This record gives sequence, structure tokens and C-alpha cells, in this order.
Amino acid sequence: MKRIAFYTLGCKVNQADTASMEVLFRQSGYMVVDFNEQADIYLINTCVVTNIGQRKSRQMINRALRHTPKALIVVTGCYPQTAAEELKAIKGIDVIVGNQERDRIVEIVEAAFHSNKNTEISDNVQAITGATVFEELEVGVGTRKTRGFLKIQEGCNQYCAYCIIPYARGPLSSRSIDSIRTEIERLVVAGYREVVLLGIHLGCYGKEQGNNITLCNAIETALSVEGLERLRLGSLESIEIDDRILSIMEHDKRLCRHLHLPLQAGCDEILKAMKRPYATNEFARLLVNIRHCVPDVAITTDVIVGFPGESEENFLAGMEFISNQNFARIHVFPYSRRKGTPAAEMPLQISNIIKQKRASVLGKLAKQQKQDFIIKNIGREEDVLFEQLSAGGYIEGLTGNYIRTIVRGSDGICGMIGRVKLIEAKEGIAVGELVGVCK
Repeated sequence: MKRIAFYTLGCKVNQADTASMEVLFRQSGYMVVDFNEQADIYLINTCVVTNIGQRKSRQMINRALRHTPKALIVVTGCYPQTAAEELKAIKGIDVIVGNQERDRIVEIVEAAFHSNKNTEISDNVQAITGATVFEELEVGVGTRKTRGFLKIQEGCNQYCAYCIIPYARGPLSSRSIDSIRTEIERLVVAGYREVVLLGIHLGCYGKEQGNNITLCNAIETALSVEGLERLRLGSLESIEIDDRILSIMEHDKRLCRHLHLPLQAGCDEILKAMKRPYATNEFARLLVNIRHCVPDVAITTDVIVGFPGESEENFLAGMEFISNQNFARIHVFPYSRRKGTPAAEMPLQISNIIKQKRASVLGKLAKQQKQDFIIKNIGREEDVLFEQLSAGGYIEGLTGNYIRTIVRGSDGICGMIGRVKLIEAKEGIAVGELVGVCK
């Protein structure tokens, strides 16, 4: 039996892609082992959204090459899709596959495995075209039955000035409604209590089909599956939140009260330069409407600091705007210059020293807003999906509105949902007391 090891870098969509590829290899008789173990094949699913992601991708490729020089090295994902020639220059890589052809990954790997390792690299990167269709791969099922991740949408047509993803992932494509139902059913049967719907541009689900199918239809389909206890949405663009989604969230408690809405900048001048499709006043009005419909919702966001041309005044204006939005969590990213994007060629590039300084300043605000959101929820009772053991005899999990919570407990309740009263806000987490039977 051949042994294959996987390593995934980057986003939850990448993790879902890897899990689906694992399914294909298991079905073909392969043994999946840890990346630190000896294997016949090492598959690295890469990320290029930032320079750090691309550098880590190279590091993991080199680690596999050093660990088992005679193993077959397979590199998949966004790195080969955007920089195939760069990877071909790394001696020892045997196979490259982009963000298509993953349904043929076993066939491609086996063809390379049975050829001489010293032959020319097997290049299976397909050009991105408008005719790209969604690869409806079977969802991966792991050993820990907590949150399952289902990719239902691929690609992006937005082309923000800083972003490499449209070039790496291609145009919009969507999983069929029937496939969503089938895969949710598979996850429920496997024992998952919560499913997260993922996409590169999730709010555009169904848009390319032109048949009035939207994300609301995907949500309703998922919630129609008997036995599904919680449904969570991945990242969405703010302008794509409509009242139907909020109505479902308000009336069906299985749809988690959590929306991740990337802001990216709190200054209109920078938003315009980024080619983001909204202004700060529109974003703020949307948040007011969301909280009116779903008062206890957690709104999390992404913010990029140090975009080309961002003056100190722009940064401070952004800080002031962000300070008034009361986010539950803010992910702060120093701008990463990505070759091939419009922003990479813009004048007034910001130094790394200034970017890191601004990231640190915004990071302090992010920490305070996260703590404020937890404090606001102290005294409430919430359902917590327990995921893993924590230090000191605690077990931890997430509330529906995305608060990391710990309670006294053992590994035996991992994968269960329990009613918890939030009693104390510690740094970045809530301490709770179990008040309901875990189920």
C-alpha cells in the first residue's frame, strides 16, 4: 500500500480542497500518513495570497525534499497556477497541478509515480478560462467530528487591485444544489454537528448560472437536511448581504450568528485605490442594519494596512472609522506586494517598517474590540460546540456567534454541543459554566 502525506497552506478553501483530494487517494487504496512520517508521495497544497504564504509553500516543498529525497513530490494549488515556471526551477519537484484537474489527481500522480523520477516534471497546470466548471469533489471526512467544511463556490471576478486570487482561482463557478444536499447529508451521517459553507467569493454563489439561484438557496438547501445542527457561512462581501440571509439568521437558530465581512480599509481614498465596490458610509449602514435584524451577531473582518499611497492621515482616518464599528474580531494584514496585480506597480509603496508599525497599532485596537465583544456577551447562555481539550482541565469550543469558550470538562464531550453560561471574559476567550446536557 502506497503512503501519501499532505500539507496545506492558506485558507479554509485550500483545506477543503486537500480533504477532498485525500478522499480520492483513500478510495484508490492509499494510506494517508502525517507529513512528518515517511511516505512514498508528499503533496503540498500551496498558498500565494501573501509573500509569507508563498515563502512558506517553498519551505514545505524543500522540507519534503530533504525528508525523503526519493519520494514523489507533488505541488498543487495557487502557486503552480500563478508561477509554474518558478516551481519548475526547483529541482526535485515531480508533479505540479493548479486549481483544476484535481478530480484527476490520483491518475496524474500514479502516472508520474510509475515513470522515472529523474524525467521531466509532469506539468498539469491548466490555463484559467471562462469555461471553467466547478469540480464537485466529495467532501473530506476527518476523525474529529466537530466542524465540517464544504466548498460550494470557486473563483472571483472582482479583481481588487491588491489581490492575486482571481488569477489563481479563475472565474466564478458553483456547486450544484443537489451536490450541496448530498455532501451535507454525508457530513451529517459522518457525525458532524456544524458545517461551514466556503467559497472564494461565496456571496456570488450561483451568479454565473443566470437562473436566479443565490446563496440563500444554498443556505436553505443545507438547512433542509435532517440532522444538521449548525450552519456557518464563510467570508462574504458586505454588499452581498441581503435581507433574506438576515431573515434566515434571525428565525432559524441553526444558522450561526456570525458574518465575516472584509472591510480591507477604513478610508474611502484607499478603498477606491483598492478597487473595493463600496464606501465606508455604505459599510457602516450595512452593519447597523445587520445588528438591527440580528442584535447578538458577531461581525468579523479583515483589514490591510500599508497599501500603496496610504498616508499617515489615511491610516488614522481608517483607525477612527474602525474604532466605531465594534467588530468581534479583526484580522490585520500588512499589504503584501503580489507580482501581476495592479497594486504591485503603484507608486508610493510603503516600507515594511511602517507597515509593521501600523499593523501593531491596529492590532491593539483589534484586541480591545474582541475583548469588548466577549464582555458584552457575559451573562448570556449559548450553545457551544466543543472541539478540543484546553490547558488546566478545560475543554474549548465556539459559540454560534464565534466566541472561543472554555469550560471544565474532559475529552469525552468533544464533538458535542452543550448549553453554557458565559461567566467571565479572559484575554480573548470566555470562561463558561455548563448548564445544559451535552448532546
